[in-house]
Amino acid sequence: MRLLGTLPSMMRKAYQTDLSDAEWVCIEPYLPTPISEGRPRVHPLREILDTIFYIVRSGCAWRLLPHEFPPWKTV
Repeated sequence: MRLLGTLPSMMRKAYQTDLSDAEWVCIEPYLPTPISEGRPRVHPLREILDTIFYIVRSGCAWRLLPHEFPPWKTV
């Protein structure tokens, strides 16, 4: 079992739809890097992708996302 998140309050059990570490290593170089100017990211891109994959696989409504995912409006 892999626990996700960097802060104890953000740790959650992994879903079957979550990216593995090997998949993340392949995808990460293609994602935009944060720029020094502007607002800092609140949610990691990996969590946002995990949420999108959860939605695609489960077919649940955006507003019915489990609470451990980032807010549906963010994703």
